[in-house]
Amino acid sequence: MVRAQISMVMVLDKCIGCHTCSLTCKHVWTNREGQEYAWWNNVETRPGVGYPKRWEDQEKYGGGWVLENGKLRLRLEAMGKRDPPSIKDYYQPFEYNYEELFTEEIRDQQPAANPINMYTGEEMDVKWGPNWDDDLAGANIYAGMDPNWRILEKEIYLNFKDVFMFYLPRICNHCLNPSCLYACPRKSIYKREEDGVVLIDQTRCRGYRYCVTACPYKKVYYNWKTGKSEKCILCYPRLETGQATVCTVSCVGKIRYMGVVLYDEERVIEAASAPENELVKAQRDLILDPFDPDVIRQAKADGIPENFIKAAQESPVYYMFKRWEIALPLHPEFRTLPMVFYVPPLNPVITALDRRGKYNAAYENIIPTIDELRIPIKYLASMFSAGNEEEVRKALKKLVAIREFFRLVNVEGMSKTEASRVLSEHGLSVRDADLMYKWLALGRDRWTIPTRKVELRMKIPKRASR
Repeated sequence: MVRAQISMVMVLDKCIGCHTCSLTCKHVWTNREGQEYAWWNNVETRPGVGYPKRWEDQEKYGGGWVLENGKLRLRLEAMGKRDPPSIKDYYQPFEYNYEELFTEEIRDQQPAANPINMYTGEEMDVKWGPNWDDDLAGANIYAGMDPNWRILEKEIYLNFKDVFMFYLPRICNHCLNPSCLYACPRKSIYKREEDGVVLIDQTRCRGYRYCVTACPYKKVYYNWKTGKSEKCILCYPRLETGQATVCTVSCVGKIRYMGVVLYDEERVIEAASAPENELVKAQRDLILDPFDPDVIRQAKADGIPENFIKAAQESPVYYMFKRWEIALPLHPEFRTLPMVFYVPPLNPVITALDRRGKYNAAYENIIPTIDELRIPIKYLASMFSAGNEEEVRKALKKLVAIREFFRLVNVEGMSKTEASRVLSEHGLSVRDADLMYKWLALGRDRWTIPTRKVELRMKIPKRASR
């Protein structure tokens, strides 16, 4: 059965770590009592601890799925415990007593606004926050808490000449196989049939918080005021009118791309049960070709509207994840089949010029090779391909090929036909290069989101039980 999913790709090379996406999301959705600590969108520095602390450590939190005897099982069931993050793993929200700046007696020392705990109303000593280790702050203390370090020598980081960092924006992944959904005893979490957005029915939720534990990305938050769980809703009121999410629209670096992908619902469990080193490939195989006449015919038979099919054909997500294979899922080993993808970061191209404005480096050194990147391939593979380094190498090689292609054309003066040899080696065409340039460099047409109408809502039979 063909289903449609609104998905997102984030290009990590373009993220400048400004947190504008986090602030717009906070002001629109969680700027209220009970959700002070909740950041549906947050930006982390890597290497780093993340938010909440060590959210990737499922031996601690028990999120996602495990494969036992060829069958999927919730990790929290396999571990036999429910261990959601505590407020210490998040942070004690605080504000400042600005009144002190105006009421304090005149002194030689400049007055200061002391932090006030938003829960207790008392002054507090701030020791942790959602971006406490931003830009590698205190990395000599916190970097070792990054679960991805288990595959690297810590000395790599501690040696200054080998230091590396990049930003990792995160939202709910609106997974195809969401563990939060299956963990809820109230069945209050559901996946919208028309666009795949995962939501929590607030009338059914009783705040048991199994979903908080089961989500391996820790993107479900407990609202202490209402006693219910909440999470990113992918700004679905905006999606229904053809608009992108507020985090996408407000992104300064234009790193976010949104679009529709079509997938085979009947093969979801099969893809999630693939061997660990084949999970990325299995998820790619799950995505259908929106230009295939058979897929189009079946999609229409399954109630997919015409404008959704057209949007899937123009979707940057389809091209980046499926066709070009430059985008990767975050921690596919959690087996939730996340539908937010990331284009892994590359090193900047050398730009050192001599006095005549010429490159002072040999041509072969201007664009670094994959093995010369300062960000270790093992580290990226640990995050984006369940340790499969070849998936990361394949994506990075194509990104390097695009850079080399446009340098040959714009700097060396080659024709596009002559320069296309560097593309063909990686299965890319000149059209692919031009399309990548329009999306990745210029940031044009970054989303294709079809509008929805009530009369187009599909009548779908109930999902079969697992």
